[in-house]
Amino acid sequence: MPAEHFPIEASHIMMFARAIGDPNPAFRDADSAEAKASGGIVAPPTFAMASWQFEPQHPLRPDPAKPWFGSGREPTGRVSSGGGGGGGGGGGGLHAEQHFEYHQPMRPGMVLTATTQQGNTWEKESKRGGTLKFSESVTEFRDTATGDLVVTARMVGVQTQRPVDKEA
Repeated sequence: MPAEHFPIEASHIMMFARAIGDPNPAFRDADSAEAKASGGIVAPPTFAMASWQFEPQHPLRPDPAKPWFGSGREPTGRVSSGGGGGGGGGGGGLHAEQHFEYHQPMRPGMVLTATTQQGNTWEKESKRGGTLKFSESVTEFRDTATGDLVVTARMVGVQTQRPVDKEA
């Protein structure tokens, strides 16, 4: 669920690059040889994920009225109602893959419009998790000014039938 309108600013690109530990000057210094070779400052390959910061209802955005699930005793911060890996109910959802296809560089000054649609779905059997249900969502990011396609992001999620047996 990316934001409908995603403004790209040079400072956002720089901070994202710092957060992921990428020192490439093309992400911060328009006068660098790397930026000049790219036609100016460009965003790192996974920068499209930052669009979620502009979505007011995104579940990863902190809400002062709700406990933050991003930190806590559990690795995800979420408390399992099933009581751990044993019995007690269904499985869980996982982010399995993420793919980015760039049609042109993401640059400061662009405002992107994102649309998401359901992609392929498929199933596999797992000894530890039962039936694994895979689903793909495809998000297209277009330059609002021109309508040109900038990035296609494909995310694959997997839902397990039951909690994975930690002993197996």
